[in-house]
Amino acid sequence: METKSKPPVVRVEKYNGVSTIWFNRPEKRNAMSPELHDAMDRTLVELEEDPDTKIVIIRGAGGNFSAGQDLHEFFRGMDKNPLQAKRMAQTANRWRWDRLYNYDKPTIAVIEGYCVGGAFMQLLATDFAISADTAQFSLAEVNWGILPGALVAKVVADSVLYRHALYHACLGDAFDATEATRIGIINYSVPADQLDADIDRLCQRLMKKSPAVLRATKQAMRQVRTMTFDQAYDYLLAKNIAIRANDPEDSYNTGITQFIDKKTYKPAHGPFELGTLLTHNGEQK
Repeated sequence: METKSKPPVVRVEKYNGVSTIWFNRPEKRNAMSPELHDAMDRTLVELEEDPDTKIVIIRGAGGNFSAGQDLHEFFRGMDKNPLQAKRMAQTANRWRWDRLYNYDKPTIAVIEGYCVGGAFMQLLATDFAISADTAQFSLAEVNWGILPGALVAKVVADSVLYRHALYHACLGDAFDATEATRIGIINYSVPADQLDADIDRLCQRLMKKSPAVLRATKQAMRQVRTMTFDQAYDYLLAKNIAIRANDPEDSYNTGITQFIDKKTYKPAHGPFELGTLLTHNGEQK
């Protein structure tokens, strides 16, 4: 008798340079299990190295982003195995913060339904977060007797004003996409039936930018937050030099030529045209 194979807890869809990673535990509202953490850790590495992937989207199957950690599997299932619990905590924290926060490619969190507790780590590690206007957010740990653990308390406190962080962490009440936008948890929200089209437009806009400059810009914006002014000045100067030394588009010279000499674009209204790298004689390669 044939047995029905178990669906993967993470699945990937690729289309026109955009790779969408789906949490695929809809029956659990995409609560994160040890298996899901392992799969996400591997998948993010694979897509970062994939030359056909220009942008990575993270979202949840079945209408919910994630209900946080799967308490039964992640906690009760490891009560008597501290070494496994330690390894899994390392894996969970690695992909939800270290990998995503420092990712070389633009990342977008797409929020529908519930985004709860532990899911705030990957939400805030991504570069952009766009939500359906029907989404619900909550830091509910206080209501069942624990702190917002792992790095949740840290990344929330770093991302929003202190009083907003304290208010939502201490009350634990659900809040909507309007409030999430107001306090800076997400960029903005749109009606649910417009979400896919809006995300596609955002991806198309990002893919028109120079990949090397876009990567350096998002890395710089993250790093300077914890620097002094003098440190930031030196870092940004070095970062600009590094871009020019390793940029297939030669973005600086190509952009300046198109803007000043050819007057083919206006920087405030869009990027220079990719694939128009110039030779030293000013001819297109």
